[in-house]
Amino acid sequence: MPGTELFGAEERKEIEDVLSTGIMFRFNHEAQRNNIWKAKDFEEEAKKITKAKYALAVSNGSAAIMAALAASGIGAGDEVICPPFTYIATVEAVLMLGALPVFAEIDETLCLSASGIKNAITPKTKAVCLVHMCGGNANMDEIMTVINENKLILVEDAGQAFAASYKGVATGCFGKAGAYSFDFFKIATAGEGGILVTNDESTFKLADSYCDHGHDHVGNNRGMENHPIIGFNYRISELHAAVGVAQTRKVPFIRTENLKHKKTLQNHLSKTEGISFSKLGDDNGDSGTFLNIFLPNTEIAKRTVDEFNKAGVSGFNYWYTNMYHFINQWDHIKNLKTASKLAIQVLGAPQDYNNLNIPKSQEVVGKLISFGIRCTWTEEQTKELAEKISACVVKAMQPVNA
Repeated sequence: MPGTELFGAEERKEIEDVLSTGIMFRFNHEAQRNNIWKAKDFEEEAKKITKAKYALAVSNGSAAIMAALAASGIGAGDEVICPPFTYIATVEAVLMLGALPVFAEIDETLCLSASGIKNAITPKTKAVCLVHMCGGNANMDEIMTVINENKLILVEDAGQAFAASYKGVATGCFGKAGAYSFDFFKIATAGEGGILVTNDESTFKLADSYCDHGHDHVGNNRGMENHPIIGFNYRISELHAAVGVAQTRKVPFIRTENLKHKKTLQNHLSKTEGISFSKLGDDNGDSGTFLNIFLPNTEIAKRTVDEFNKAGVSGFNYWYTNMYHFINQWDHIKNLKTASKLAIQVLGAPQDYNNLNIPKSQEVVGKLISFGIRCTWTEEQTKELAEKISACVVKAMQPVNA
């Protein structure tokens, strides 16, 4: 959790700015706020890193991806190609908008593959919700070819990939709209927060209204604003945005430190039999937030996890059995267990979610173990972790009856 490692005077200063005015609401109250606009500042800091033309700070990353989909025109009955490996919020957003998730294969980038997307397209496909998992990036050249040839809408969930890029373009900025998370576990945190980005003005205006009950934010009398569309409340508070401002300014430093530690780990672990690493669409665009190692197969990965637990190794995720990040445990999605009826229960699911044919995704996630990288590690701590990982893998690689 790099962002949370660096809480300090900068965050306190930004919060105290807000408290000095008493205005925690992001809109209006111009006379009282002494020109303090933390949500706007947060958006500007995000634009500096992503180079997006427009940025909208919202209450969380889940709201950001939901608004990105909605503002891109995704709604009831639209088929949206999604990965089976993502935080569940991506799929929840599609469902809550009345759209229909279609799951496609990922590859060793941990993201949807161009071939996976192509094979999942039907006459009803309207969009692709591409997720840049574990701090990396997808093979965007190949994916954009499929998107453009089939005239699909691309929306990017880069919740885990803020500060990542592909050939100089920020993840989240290839499609109609993109989304980032600033929750407690990301490279930068607002406690709870998210950012939507787009290079399209009309998409931004729709998102801006959608996230605030349809307000058009024209004029200085909130009660007399027009409401061009129906929306809901996904606003961020000034207090959360204040933390996000200070944290986002630290991202370049965090990324530099992360990449240094990741290189040390990879250099050491590459000498250990059985260990390889996930791929990147562009090696130069890594955010450095995760070390993603592959074991030879699922069985050895599970044995490695057991060895980690025996040795007291912490800070890793084995996504194959994780309840919220891989489809194997999403029984509530597979069986459409809901609090109230959703559009998919009226229109019908486009796939049998209990019997998906995604062997590549099962293979990739089955052999994957990810370690979160901490920017505050010392060189000694980094090398010590590498040695522990290596020792556990060596034990796991031994024949079971040896």
